[in-house]
Amino acid sequence: MTTIVCIRKKDSVVLAGDGQVTLGNTIMKTGARKIRKMGDGSAIAGFAGSTADAFALFEKFDEKLAQYNGRLVRAAVELAKEWRTSKALRNLDALLAAADQQSSLIVSGNGDVIEPDDGIIAIGSGGPYALSAARALIHFDLTAREIAERSLSIASEICLYTNSSVHFEELPNHTKDKST
Repeated sequence: MTTIVCIRKKDSVVLAGDGQVTLGNTIMKTGARKIRKMGDGSAIAGFAGSTADAFALFEKFDEKLAQYNGRLVRAAVELAKEWRTSKALRNLDALLAAADQQSSLIVSGNGDVIEPDDGIIAIGSGGPYALSAARALIHFDLTAREIAERSLSIASEICLYTNSSVHFEELPNHTKDKST
């Protein structure tokens, strides 16, 4: 159980995740890192669900990104297809949130690859709380990182399985003015 949120605002893309690891209803760790840069650093991803399953998905997703030359959507579709049909992967219990400069996606073992209309993703036990907070905050004069941080803070105040130890990954801005 965890909360991962991805915010896309203007030219910024930020992925944030809390650090709580639980076993049943016991907190086992407070500073786990559930997000990471993927491929050549042009994509970021985070997981919610079983830790061992998520690490297997990270590895498989990294392979797909390499196989499809960093094309996030194609890699996500191929991962979802394999995840749904492979006996080895089919029972993995996790969700993946992934983003690059163009797309933000939720990938599931049911074969889902979902790109939200508003560029905001939130998954995990505190996902609905973080999503609601982010959608409210997106209209204010806040950066993507500030929105992610505040959204996770709100989720941590409501969800028992989300804490306030937050890690961030940001994609470098590649949309700078090329006329200079």
